[in-house]
Parts: sequence; structure tokens; C-alpha cells
Amino acid sequence: MTTLAENVRQRLSEAARRALKFAFQPELGMIGRVENVGDDVALVSGLPQTQLNELLLFERQGTLPPVTGLVLALDPDLIGCAMLGRAEAIEAGNAVHSTGAIASVPVGESLLGRVVNPLGMPLDGGPAPEVGEPVERPAPGIIQRELVSQALETGLVVIDAMLALGRGQRELIIGDRETGKTALAADTIVNQRNSGVICVYCAVGQKTSSVTQVIEAVRRFGAPERCIFVVAAADDPPGLQWLSPYAACTMAEYFSERGGDALLVIDDLTSHAVIYRQLSLLLRNPPGREAYPGDIFYIHSRLLERAAKLCAGRGGGSLTALPIAATEEGNISAYIPTNLISITDGQIVLEPRLFQEGQKPAVNVGKSVSRVGGKTQPPALRGLAEHLRLEYAQFLELEIFTRFGGMVDERTRRVIEHGRRIRAVLTQPQYSGLAMPHQVALLLALNEGMLDALPLEKITSFGAVLTQWLNEKNSGLLARIKSSGILDQAARMALRKLITELIARVSAAPDTLHSRDT
Repeated sequence: MTTLAENVRQRLSEAARRALKFAFQPELGMIGRVENVGDDVALVSGLPQTQLNELLLFERQGTLPPVTGLVLALDPDLIGCAMLGRAEAIEAGNAVHSTGAIASVPVGESLLGRVVNPLGMPLDGGPAPEVGEPVERPAPGIIQRELVSQALETGLVVIDAMLALGRGQRELIIGDRETGKTALAADTIVNQRNSGVICVYCAVGQKTSSVTQVIEAVRRFGAPERCIFVVAAADDPPGLQWLSPYAACTMAEYFSERGGDALLVIDDLTSHAVIYRQLSLLLRNPPGREAYPGDIFYIHSRLLERAAKLCAGRGGGSLTALPIAATEEGNISAYIPTNLISITDGQIVLEPRLFQEGQKPAVNVGKSVSRVGGKTQPPALRGLAEHLRLEYAQFLELEIFTRFGGMVDERTRRVIEHGRRIRAVLTQPQYSGLAMPHQVALLLALNEGMLDALPLEKITSFGAVLTQWLNEKNSGLLARIKSSGILDQAARMALRKLITELIARVSAAPDTLHSRDT
């Protein structure tokens, strides 16, 4: 049995042998100091070679682990950083280590179905994915882009028929608070369950309860295994909220650059602009209009320009962006909304009045526009929706006129009754999207005047009943319309016959429509 002294001598000799074999070499490390810290923002000195968007490690008092900071401002003497973690126990004089690494996030199929923060750290209890691509990347050049040629179906008649979207388009969803902006985006994500489109939902400064509702809705009605949720909640540090849309865009670009189709929903860029204004003022950047910094337009344009339909040389994939913006009292001419409208390819305007009247989605068709996606509409849908917008606008004008109690002739009465049915068709319950062939059948019934025989209160639920009826009676006809995108005379006659049979059946047994809907 060895004594304690012998054991100590043996260990010392072993340590000496290891020390002789160890290759000592110098390592270069850049260390700076915190000059000022507060409100999750720090000013650092002593790191002259730091890059923009570089990650720095801030030492904390005691045994607390270091905190990561993101470089947002470079001055000759000071570096402005936004904390990406809690800044407790960071004081002036603490050491700051340069990492030399630009902010990056994980990418790839391992993220599908996951809920992560802007740095890719898991929020769902799963394993942490590996770091992949930098969050800031240049947008594709003009020569690398292709014409937007394929539709992105939302399942909402008011969008697909009158404000069609294309894969590779940037369409702004704008409106006051509590008008259904997030609900419209969630419907679009849910409708991609059979389309093969990868969806990335990015929450910027939203309440945790609101984000949870969206995630649960996608898990219940959609295909969560093809979705990524990037969450920067309202109680997260401003630096994380600032980084979140760029990180989400990088995750979506991974799929578009490999020939796939991706959809990016940013909820919302108004909160993102407020966060950037807060960080800029704390970093002593000069304020401009409404105290926003002068480059507020650039930070959003460089983000949304990354959405594109790529050419065949780049894989032929697409990235569609649906940014959301909030207005106050419907003022779409405010600073941030006008910036975003000028960056995007159109806007979907939601109004509180329509929402309160029960018209959901509460889309103001007159103020909304899609400058690109209409060219991607299938001919069958385009032909039936060609005059829909004009007829609806005429109805709205006549409805306002007749409210004053004026005399209404028979022709005007028919126009108003038809317009009310248009409005009812454009009203859809949430998570009840219609496929393109079902929309074609519904619009055909509307254009042919077949819905005039139904009570107005039954029109909204008629879409779901019609979907079930067509699937049971002639699913092959729907498949042909979907694959070709054309409604020829034979298909038109077959659809008209099926719709007439359904309306006759419903009219003969009024409870049928109600029972199917419930």
C-alpha cells in the first residue's frame, strides 16, 4: 500500500512529464473595457479592429457566465453594442473579449418544426442546432432573379381572387391593432400544408400569449413539421428583437437557395422599427423624422430585398415575404407605413370598421393592391374574378347611397343583392381556406347568379358545404382544374350541374346547410 508521500511524488513526476511534452504557443486575444452600460446597451473601448455585427463577450461580476453583445455602431473611440442576453452584473471597467465572429444562426432541415430564438437557441426543450450562416447577407442581384410565375395560394377568396400573391413576392399586411393581421398570415401558413412551401414565422416584440396561439394553430390545422418559429418576445433584450427578422430570413433563404419555396412572415416591422429607434438613441445616433434614425428605410429595404424568385442558375427557388405593419387610426401615410409600402410589391389593408361589422378577413379591397401576383393567377380563377373587384366597388357605392332612404329601382336592387352575396363569399372563418378548384366553383356560382336563390345568412358557410359536395361527387374534375389551371366549357358545364344539384338539395331541405356547417 502506497503512502501519501509516495502518491504525491508519483503525481508530481507525471505532471512534469506531461509539461515537457506540452507545446506552448502564444495566442492573440483582443480585450477591451466597458466604458458605459445601461438599458441593455454598452459602450466599449480598446477594440479598434472590431467589425460591424461582430459578437463580443462581456465578462460579469462573480461567477456568472459571459454575455454576448452585438456591435451596432463603430466610432473612432467607442464601440456601441446591444446586449443579446441579460446585462445584470455588467459594470464599467469589465473586460470585453473580441470573438472575431460575425453574428450567425443555424440553418437547415434540423430546424423544421422547432421554436427557436434569433440566435437559434431552442425554446421548445429540444437539442441546440449547430451554427450555420451569417444573419446579414446581400440580396440577390437583378441578373440572379427570375420573373414571378407561380402563385402562392392563401386559401382566402378575397386574396387569391382579387389580390393574388406570387412566390417570390413581397406583400405588406397593414392595418390597425386587432384587425386580424396575424390571423391572415396564420391562415396563409396553414394553407401551405399541402403545397410544399417551407414557412418561417418571425415574432418581433409580440406577447408570448399571441405567439403561442399562432404556434398552436399551425400545429392543429397546418403542417408544423415544415415550419420554423423564430420568437423574440416583448420581454427579450432589444438586441435579440432587432436581430430576429434577419435571422429568420437567413433560415428561410437556406431552402430557397436549394431550389425550394419558402414563405417568411415577419410580425411585425413596426415594432422592429421602434426597437431600432430605441437602440439608436441609446447609442447616440442623430435622430431624424419622428426620432427615427436616418437609415430606418435602409434597414428594412436590405431585409425585404432578399425575398426573390431566383433564376435557374441559382436553383430556381423562391422566398416570399409577408411583413406586417401596424397603423394608428388607419393612417397608412405615416412614416414607417409609407416606407414599407414603397419597399414592397403591394399591400393588403385591413380596416377596423370591416372587422367590427363581422367581415373577416377585414380587407379593404379599394386600398389594397398586388402589383406582381396577379400575373401568376391560374386562367380559370383570373377569368372568373376579372370583374369581381369592379362589381364589388359599385355595390359599396350603391349601398352607401341607398342608406339615405332614396328610391331604389329593380336593377339597383339586383345589383345590391348581388353585391351582398359577393361580400358574403369574401367572408371566411379562420383556418377554413379553400383550394383553387373550390374557389373556382364558388366564383362560378357567384357569377352565374346561382347563389341568389340562397338566403344571405347561408352564403358564408356555403363554401365549406360546396367543398365537401364536390369532393364526394367528382374529385377527378377538381384534380383536372388544379393541374391545368383552366376551366374549359366541359368543366364549366360539369361544375354548373353539380352546383345546381347542391343548391336544389339545400333549398328543398333548408336544415341541410346548417347541419353540414355545424
